[in-house]
Amino acid sequence: MDYSKLSRMERHTSWTTFKDKTTDQRKILMTTKGATPLYDFKFQPNDILLMGRESAGVPEDVHNTVDARIYIPMHGTARSLNIVNAAAIACGEAMRQVDL
Repeated sequence: MDYSKLSRMERHTSWTTFKDKTTDQRKILMTTKGATPLYDFKFQPNDILLMGRESAGVPEDVHNTVDARIYIPMHGTARSLNIVNAAAIACGEAMRQVDL
């Protein structure tokens, strides 16, 4: 797609390597175990949004070392959204807040 030139992709060999390279940025985890609803969270321009696997989320060490854990409030007994839909909602809200 022609959008690929607008993004930057970088692969890291480990969570530790990633954390060490991004010390000046907050790591915000999307998780059903989140403490803050998405719409109550205040994003900053250099935040990094993290999402885990639909089946298992992220490893416990990642969960325990992020700067914030946020979730999308669900109606009734619904567990969660599909990861792609959740990512789109979270990225859209973050971009809206930082005026991108």
